[in-house]
Amino acid sequence: MFVITAPSGCGKGTLRRALLEELPDIKFCPSITTRPPRPGEVDGVDYIFVSVEEFMERKQGNQLVEWAEVYGNCYGTPKQELEQALEQGCMVLVEKDVQGARTLRQVYPEGIFIFILPPSFEELERRIRTRGTENAREQRIRLESARREIADLADFDYVIINDDIERATHRLVAIALGEKARRELIASKVHRGG
Repeated sequence: MFVITAPSGCGKGTLRRALLEELPDIKFCPSITTRPPRPGEVDGVDYIFVSVEEFMERKQGNQLVEWAEVYGNCYGTPKQELEQALEQGCMVLVEKDVQGARTLRQVYPEGIFIFILPPSFEELERRIRTRGTENAREQRIRLESARREIADLADFDYVIINDDIERATHRLVAIALGEKARRELIASKVHRGG
């Protein structure tokens, strides 16, 4: 399992889409959320958009691996879809906020956790302000959260600086291919009994 995480505005969604385009055999497991779709987002592709009531039913029914309230909306990882993909031996990609990634690390310590950084805090601020999806107060909150989240990278296996989308995509693909080769090597040793 690959988990891509980043503070809001660092480009994790863009990198996720680029990785899946380069390596279509990776299965993406979208998060469930109560927030409304942003322009261009597709239900079931980018996220699974649900009502607060449906989210709470899934939570209470133990259908989420993890969940959290982030910026006033609920987000969670669907248990059945993730477990099915892992049981089938698929390489699975999950895109999470930093809080969700830390929780997933506790449940799946064998996962590969990748932290996406902006080239600078000034650039992150510019990205958040110009994307136009949050008001000034929400932008401030996201930037304050980003400062805290960036301060501690010790829980992550890889860090990619998203200074250039093509270069960052190449790094992400290289990590995925390297980890895939390592997994295949381990599987062949187990198969041979070595």
